[in-house]
Amino acid sequence: MSKDLKEVIGEPLIVNGRQLSLSKAIRAGDFVFLTGQIPMQNGALMTTGTIEEQTRACLEEIGRTLRDSGCTYSDVVKSTVWLKRRQDFPGFNEVYGSYFPEGPPARSALISDFLVDILVEVECVAYRPRKNKGQLL
Repeated sequence: MSKDLKEVIGEPLIVNGRQLSLSKAIRAGDFVFLTGQIPMQNGALMTTGTIEEQTRACLEEIGRTLRDSGCTYSDVVKSTVWLKRRQDFPGFNEVYGSYFPEGPPARSALISDFLVDILVEVECVAYRPRKNKGQLL
């Protein structure tokens, strides 16, 4: 893919002082693909807190990444959510819904174990057409 069609969004990801081998987000044409966001607090994994607190931490960081890419929550067209525990879905869903009050994106939700001690991960795809090459609508 040519440089004009693929753009890395954001600075390198550093977690607990270690740079990760992934990008925060990639713009490919009119789409922005965000890496799965785990709950973070002051640059460290958020391994404590309720599902609501961890979900809010994920979605706030997603909001910053969306802004860095010229998008907003309303540009999100698809999200995938992983929860550690089935019983956390109502609390997750209440917080999630407050970030997408109108025209929420399509969504998949799964129960999964994580590589780190967290309760939730959220991944998004946003769609924001460019008016002209390099410009957002």
